[in-house]
Amino acid sequence: MMKKLQKLGSALMLPVAVLPICGILMGLGYLLCPAYMMGGDWAASLGHATSGLAHSIGYVMIKAGGALIDNMAWLFAIGVAVGLAKDNNGTAGLAGLVSFLMVRTLVATDVVTQVVPFMVESANNVAAYGKVAGNTFIGILCGIVGGACYNKFKDTKLPDFLAFFSGKRFVAIATALVSIVLSVILFFVWPVLFSGLVALGQGIASLGAVGAGIYAFLNRLLIPVGLHHALNNVFWFEGLGLGDLHAYWNGKTTADMGWSVGMYMAGFFPCMMFGIPGAALAMIQTAKTNKRKIAAGIVGAAALCAFICGVTEPFEFAFMFLAFPLYIVYALLYGIFTVVTVALGFRAGFCFSAGAMDLLFSASLPAAANTWLIIPLGIAAFVIFYFVFKFAITKWDLKTPGREDDQDGELKIELANDDYTAMAQIILEGLGGKENVTSIDHCITRLRLEVKDRLLVDEKKIKSSGASGVIRPGKTSVQVVIGPKVQFVYDEFKKIAE
Repeated sequence: MMKKLQKLGSALMLPVAVLPICGILMGLGYLLCPAYMMGGDWAASLGHATSGLAHSIGYVMIKAGGALIDNMAWLFAIGVAVGLAKDNNGTAGLAGLVSFLMVRTLVATDVVTQVVPFMVESANNVAAYGKVAGNTFIGILCGIVGGACYNKFKDTKLPDFLAFFSGKRFVAIATALVSIVLSVILFFVWPVLFSGLVALGQGIASLGAVGAGIYAFLNRLLIPVGLHHALNNVFWFEGLGLGDLHAYWNGKTTADMGWSVGMYMAGFFPCMMFGIPGAALAMIQTAKTNKRKIAAGIVGAAALCAFICGVTEPFEFAFMFLAFPLYIVYALLYGIFTVVTVALGFRAGFCFSAGAMDLLFSASLPAAANTWLIIPLGIAAFVIFYFVFKFAITKWDLKTPGREDDQDGELKIELANDDYTAMAQIILEGLGGKENVTSIDHCITRLRLEVKDRLLVDEKKIKSSGASGVIRPGKTSVQVVIGPKVQFVYDEFKKIAE
């Protein structure tokens, strides 16, 4: 089960990777065309242009970004299906789209009214069915169906008179049939599930800043097992009826929604942009003298990446398994800072993650508030993360990067290494050769692999390639932490492993 959930987490990264362009387009668009979110008369009274070239360009950018944000369910249906396909074949994407089109049509209020009229007697049920068409959870579910059907039926052989529909052509047909069954199930299950999820969301939302802090803590705590994406879907997208990210980038404000828009994203900014660099500095200073350059290479570059674009996994995987108690403290700091950030009224949002780029482009949206607070909040996060990490590392003698026992060997990390072929070759050798590798995949920062014999895996050999770390979540599962360049290493690895 854990392997399947991790595979899903990896597949989710494909559609998620599309979202940054939405933020860039819409952020620039709102800067050029503030009248779009303020209304013509109000914008004019404030001196904002309601016509002209800049206004027109901004309007087009907003609409272009919205084309993706408003159709995220479609992106997830196609992207997840491709990500789950064993060979990432585009046929799986078509299958995911087929499933989504079937379900969004069949599980709609007018169809349900004709088929099972007693199910639409409740206003809550009507609202639930109305949320199916653009719901990202439904998109993910259909993507799973599409990917599973592709893996199951891509090699199907039919009798000669039906041979044209054999193989990959049969995948979409099988997916359509499975999706009809899924739709019938959703007739009855979806209203109950939807109501339960809404109740959970309302429970968290009712806790205000504390609820946002609990969410942030759990978000970080689930990263080691790759299940934080499921939690994000609850609060950032519309699976729960909340959709903080969706509302923020569509120009909604607290007056339009039932919660303070941006509160489930704002707390990540001071932690990722400033807290992680503070923690990284503590790790570098507490490293052994002869290993400080190595530690700086690992966590220093990772901290810079977190500050600019909010990618935190290279930093987190550098210590979460070496010093898990410290990782719990790290997650708690996220929760605490989120409570403080939300309580002080700082609001910002992101399409990708809470880095400086997203802060820049989100600051002009209607829900943004008190963004200047990122300076004092950031300073506080840097100082507190630094001192808490330094105290915990030295007090508990934690084996963070640069503090490993000498017999564990020196880490030879070169994060700027661009010889991806050589890097992939060393990793393959460290995994026991291509004969020992049974499955190859990747997420946003890691190679995800399955091996036949776990005893053949040489972690020191793998780390000598320039990898940031190696984790073993299961008996035959191996994850190699690369960083944002993982796609290039994966491409080369797949070539030489086949």
